[in-house]
Amino acid sequence: MKRLDRLYMGTNTKMYKTISDTTAFLSRLNQLTADIPADCLELFVIPSYTALESASRTAAGGRIRVGAQNMGWEDEGQFTGEISPVMLQEIGVNLAMIGHSERRHVFGETDREEEKKVAKALASGFTALLCIGETAQDKAYGLSDETLRTQLKIGLHSITREQAANLWIAYEPVWAIGVNGVPADEHYADERHRVIKDTLSELFGPETGPDIPVLYGGSVNPENAPLLIQMPHIDGLFIGRSAWDADRFNAIIRTVLPLFGSRKNAASPLSDSCKSQKEEIR
Repeated sequence: MKRLDRLYMGTNTKMYKTISDTTAFLSRLNQLTADIPADCLELFVIPSYTALESASRTAAGGRIRVGAQNMGWEDEGQFTGEISPVMLQEIGVNLAMIGHSERRHVFGETDREEEKKVAKALASGFTALLCIGETAQDKAYGLSDETLRTQLKIGLHSITREQAANLWIAYEPVWAIGVNGVPADEHYADERHRVIKDTLSELFGPETGPDIPVLYGGSVNPENAPLLIQMPHIDGLFIGRSAWDADRFNAIIRTVLPLFGSRKNAASPLSDSCKSQKEEIR
């Protein structure tokens, strides 16, 4: 089964939700989505660091994958405030988000630093979720595509074709993120996804590049999620506050899953389990 035959859905809770909030959220979400086959849906949650160990225990044996919001590029050392892959592996975490716009624009992380983190994550057996996106100024000057290509070419410079099998990309335009973010039009988002996929094919070849999941994130909500997921180059949704209530997140998943299934089925047959799930959701 190809990676892109399933829908990718996830959320990053940023610096919200306490440990008890997070475990309650995960328990409820796991209960609500337990009937959806794993070959139809890749579901992940990226909570705050203090909640990671409890979240990992809560999610163990279930269908939700738990990830870290950041990760250092060394196993140990004089890096106050950083968390190493060894520490994350010890608590059962093997998914790391790297290069979120707040890490780049609030904390000043560079493309070169993101490359070191991606390389370390993949070398350590993690799935690396690299976040990229243009600023409002980039967009105003017509530099969106150049910005995305630069972030990919530097951020993935040392990554091999074999390592790319564990790579995910999240496209999150900086101007679309946060409380005051403005969602990207689905056609604009899809065109940026096309550029990203073309660049990934350039970097990793025509077989590996197109099979790397590219998710859209940036003010995704119940209204625009169905429009976004029907676009041909969007493989999933990376949702913010609209997903922080388990029942609401489940509702979004069940709205977009059959739409995604219809889109994919037009290109290639779905698995029997996904076909039956699609009918049940309808």
